[in-house]
Amino acid sequence: MGIHSGRSALVTGSTSNIGRAIAIAMAAEGAHVVVSGRDEARGAAVIDSILQAGGRADFVRADLDGSSVRSRALGDAAWELTGGRIDVLVNNAGIYPSGTDAPIADDALVDRMYGVNVKAPFFLTHHLAPRMAPGSAVVNLGSWVARLGLPGDGLYASTKAALEALTRSWAAQYGPSGVRVNAVSPGVIRPPEVAAGRFPGDPLMATAPARESGAPEAIAAAVVFLASDAAAFVHGTVLDVDGGRASVHLAAHG
Repeated sequence: MGIHSGRSALVTGSTSNIGRAIAIAMAAEGAHVVVSGRDEARGAAVIDSILQAGGRADFVRADLDGSSVRSRALGDAAWELTGGRIDVLVNNAGIYPSGTDAPIADDALVDRMYGVNVKAPFFLTHHLAPRMAPGSAVVNLGSWVARLGLPGDGLYASTKAALEALTRSWAAQYGPSGVRVNAVSPGVIRPPEVAAGRFPGDPLMATAPARESGAPEAIAAAVVFLASDAAAFVHGTVLDVDGGRASVHLAAHG
């Protein structure tokens, strides 16, 4: 029996990378997982992996553009698939397109990033959290760049800072009714499809205690914990899972 046995979970943006790892980890712990994303083929692959391992999962195609209509449609579809019960909501879907530096970004790009990264989880959470039972949990995905400035990352960082601020506000709003809200702040994560060897994000980890980029499974483990009863006394926190990058600076070595 897994720690989430008998529970249901909706994981947004869960057809690849971190979201995929979270969906698989939640299913491995006994949850009925609703996988969502834009790519049906990749969604089917995630579902197949979960089913092959003996888990339960369904896929809902969702293009979360920031509109309340699409966020609520996803919430309603997931609610129906799970029999009217969602115990865990993981707001993972997000975008980080190239060319996001402020002098380069145009109106459309700024609107799109805030739509996907902030407005979509905002509307989805406010749609589902009031219906979630006591003991349920919402876990948001922030980012280490929200608190450690990097040149050219201001737009993306600001969307993640907004989501981390919402985490604290939602903890105050929904915690008294028994719905805990927390966030995980990933560091530099090497996508599973990137072969061993030099990864573009590795230099950012050169002065972190871990000295290397992380794996999606490390983020998934943190989400599983925050969504579990083991974290029942954890409200409104942002858990850094970044190899120490945002907290510790070490001298670079050759």
